[in-house]
Amino acid sequence: MKRFQRLFVLGVLFTSSLTYAQNKINGVIYDSSTKTAIEGAEILIKSTTNGTYSESDGVFTLTTEFNQGQVQVSFLGYVSKTVNFNLNGANEINLGTIYINQDEQSLDGIVVMARGVIDVAEGRRTPIASSTITKQQIEEKVGAQDITSTLVNTPSVYVTSQARGFGESSMTTRGFDQSNTAFLLNGQPINGMDNGSVYWSNWSGMADIANAIQIQRGLGSSKLAISSVGGTINFITKATEMKEGGFLKAAYGNDNYFKTTVGYNTGLLKSGWGVSAMFTQWQGDGYTNQTAGEGQNYFFSVGYKPNEKHNFNFLITGAPQWHNQGTSTALSNYVTYGRKFNANQGTLNGEDFNGRKNYYHKPVANLNWDWKIDEKSSLSTVIYASIARGGGQSNRYAVDMDSTSGLLDYNKVVQTNEAIESGAAKNWLGADVNNHKWFGIVSSYNRELAKNLTMNVGFDLRTYKGSHQRQVTNLLGADYVVDRYNVNLGEIKISDTFSTNPWKAYTNFAKNPDQVYGWIYDQTIRYGGVFGQLEYATDKFSAFFQGSASQQSNERTDTYQYTPGNDKSEKVSNFGYNVKGGVSYNINQQHFIFGNAGIYSRQPYQNNIFMNYKNDVNQYAENEDIVGLELGYKFVSEFIDINVNAYKTTWENRVTGSSKMATATDVEKYNPDADPAILNVGEYIYTSNYGTKQDHKGIELDFVARPLYNLEVRGFASVGDWKYRNSANTLVRNEARVVLEEKSTNLDGAKVGDAAQTVFGLGFKYKIIPNLAVDVDYRYYDDLYSSRQQLDNLQLPSYQLFDAGVSYALDLNTKNRLSFRVNVNNLLDTKYISQLSTATQRTENSKTFKGIDTTNQGLMGWGRTWSVSAKFTF
Repeated sequence: MKRFQRLFVLGVLFTSSLTYAQNKINGVIYDSSTKTAIEGAEILIKSTTNGTYSESDGVFTLTTEFNQGQVQVSFLGYVSKTVNFNLNGANEINLGTIYINQDEQSLDGIVVMARGVIDVAEGRRTPIASSTITKQQIEEKVGAQDITSTLVNTPSVYVTSQARGFGESSMTTRGFDQSNTAFLLNGQPINGMDNGSVYWSNWSGMADIANAIQIQRGLGSSKLAISSVGGTINFITKATEMKEGGFLKAAYGNDNYFKTTVGYNTGLLKSGWGVSAMFTQWQGDGYTNQTAGEGQNYFFSVGYKPNEKHNFNFLITGAPQWHNQGTSTALSNYVTYGRKFNANQGTLNGEDFNGRKNYYHKPVANLNWDWKIDEKSSLSTVIYASIARGGGQSNRYAVDMDSTSGLLDYNKVVQTNEAIESGAAKNWLGADVNNHKWFGIVSSYNRELAKNLTMNVGFDLRTYKGSHQRQVTNLLGADYVVDRYNVNLGEIKISDTFSTNPWKAYTNFAKNPDQVYGWIYDQTIRYGGVFGQLEYATDKFSAFFQGSASQQSNERTDTYQYTPGNDKSEKVSNFGYNVKGGVSYNINQQHFIFGNAGIYSRQPYQNNIFMNYKNDVNQYAENEDIVGLELGYKFVSEFIDINVNAYKTTWENRVTGSSKMATATDVEKYNPDADPAILNVGEYIYTSNYGTKQDHKGIELDFVARPLYNLEVRGFASVGDWKYRNSANTLVRNEARVVLEEKSTNLDGAKVGDAAQTVFGLGFKYKIIPNLAVDVDYRYYDDLYSSRQQLDNLQLPSYQLFDAGVSYALDLNTKNRLSFRVNVNNLLDTKYISQLSTATQRTENSKTFKGIDTTNQGLMGWGRTWSVSAKFTF
């Protein structure tokens, strides 16, 4: 009897287990953008630990005892998705194809090297105001434009047109220019150490090698003591790819733009090694008249993974290029000659000739090492180097313009030079050369101190030496150039000319003092910093504290204006720091609120320390003070993600300096009744401007909605209130530092210019069929002012732009794909002023363009442009 009872109980249990396990849920997981299967996606019965993973073809089978409920699909780098199921008495159900969307705000699935060095938003649980542009978006949107064009559909970013030529665009973030926005390449700073500038022509290859771009507005998540007043922009490049394959790509666009690219990667071999390489050739005539350019981009990456603890990656990339340049000009010239007018355009021997030209080659190499020490700690290090050569060519003196055609007459220059009996040049072309060497290392150690507490510490070391000189590139019919101002050589005759080819510039530059005119000086900058961060994070709450400190020294050596032994400036050292902190609260996995605050004390750039190309130190060049505050709200769901941010940034103690030789007019102005010895003709006058404060505040909104699996809607808006506060103080002194003049100009309430303070946009991407999609973007710009610092600043007309594109992909087989893309920018061919450098108010007698006095100097935006591309992936 007992034996029977035991058998009965076992039978019931066995039957029950079969009953509970007999329900099956089937389906397949696909990427909604590429319509390709996803392997390794996690599928869970919501609120349980019962789950499985999708296979290589995306298929999954999940067993459960429940008859109804919800399945939750998750995968790294994608937005989680919840799907309802109800078996309705059946034992099995097929959910069909489940499409999941890439998380546009996530970089976790993209960053594969130097994770601890690259400060992306996911490196910290406490949120920041950020936007991420994926590799696919970069490929679709950039077309024949600079990489900055991919950022135009994000809040508080203003990108001016490339009216000056290839690679000549510029951008502001929350009203602060590029020298006050930090740019990082795989964790290494790329802003110029001498002036903070970024020249996009040096980074023309970024569009080909970038895996993602993340713009962090305001305080950002970077732990380095860098110039992130407006924000921080991280460029995450390709590393050595894990899968074997390659691609061929060709693009053609307006004004004879043509670009070809080839890339290949071996994948990770059994030995642990892998290699990825890419090469690009491009050329074009340029939208603006006579702004032709040509260049190459190269990328070479070697990866080595000896075991699960260590990962090494070495890469070198560069973009040697040359391009003719445009310039700001009076609006009246655009009215007369059209918006493609270039004030540098000219003719020589019956052919187009532009004397203004940029040529540069700036290769960058870095070695990344990621070390997973144990389950709780890791170390990431990047060592980098850049040895750059090149410069900017221009006319030494003005060239006459034909008022009928608007062309500069270089034939007249040649005729004048040839007629001079001595053979000395009256006018010629010369290049301002900037050859530099830059080396650095950034290392970051991360450790989990407790269950919810992490620590990060590290250091940042950099050294920079820039060598500057002027050299002759074209004598324009003369035999030589006379230079009389080198104090060590006296009067010399220079007949040597040097190439403006970016490849030749590496070796073909003036190496002897008697080959140089105008100036010869070196800048040496050494920087050392340490940083640290503590973050406490639970499922509901997170808080962080972050700080950094740095010491920077500056020296200048001038062998042109000073004799040996007197040619080196004093060493100027400045201590800087930043402190940041923030908190966030997760209300219910969909609603997040956060707040961040920070204080920066930033060292002045060397160009503000040493005045007007001399070794004289500006005693007023002290650290600049920046205070940032921001509040944010995030909403995340299956169908829509929304971000709202409010910010306030103040920037004060800005100092600029300049100097000039006193003229007779200056002597008369500054000491009409005093001892003339206070100022004599030929002595230096030093001018310092200080005391200006900027106050920037605003609100930002952006969202991504997915109402249908094949429709994505994006929108953004930013409303800023950017003003100058207090007065701008000007102090004029002589060589003995005696004050000649002190004045104050009221700027309180003046509008900050050079960027639209009100911007909003809306766009959509619609998949007509799985491999065919169209997209349209609309943007409106208002509250744009000239770049002048004055109380009655001039407001530019508002304008709106439409961009459109079509993408099509043809899957040839499981490995090969042929894809096509068409871009049209400024679809309606809108005429607009993108930038003004003067602020002349119109009068009754003014000639105007869109209500603006045409004597104002500025740039017109590009008209309609287009590009088409085809890519074969294998």
